Amino acid sequence: MSKNIILTNQEIEHKIKRIAYQIYETFVDEDEVVLAGIASNGFVFAEKIAKELQNIATLKVSLCEVKINKVNPELPIHTSLTKEEYANKGLILVDDVLSSGTTLIYAIRHFLDVPLKKFKTAVLVDRNHKKYPVKADFKGISLSTSLLEHVQVVFDENENSYAYLS
Repeated sequence: MSKNIILTNQEIEHKIKRIAYQIYETFVDEDEVVLAGIASNGFVFAEKIAKELQNIATLKVSLCEVKINKVNPELPIHTSLTKEEYANKGLILVDDVLSSGTTLIYAIRHFLDVPLKKFKTAVLVDRNHKKYPVKADFKGISLSTSLLEHVQVVFDENENSYAYLS
């Protein structure tokens, strides 16, 4: 299978910076926001957004790792923060790729059990193939692909991240 690069490392860095500014603008009246990243790539993406937010804003940013079974999303979801730690705060649910919306909608449902000040979603790549009525409030790129194509994001520790279509 061939890899068609759709985002280079530099383009991903630009998307992260833009999303961080959009989050800051949306949550400018808040003291603290929670970035809840879906394991594993969504959490890495959330960490990168958090780092950028720290550079541009005075917001306190808390990271929360969200563990969801992507094959069987009805199974219990586990988070690294307790419900009390993110209650009554602004929360952004973060994932790398929004394909069918299954993972995101089940994760959203989990967070709706707790009162939140504001609840938004962020993805790096929105594939426009949703089977659930879920949208990304902040997105790096929207991509119309065929159902046979697969989008993969690679976050490399050596600052050589990229996204490709196969």
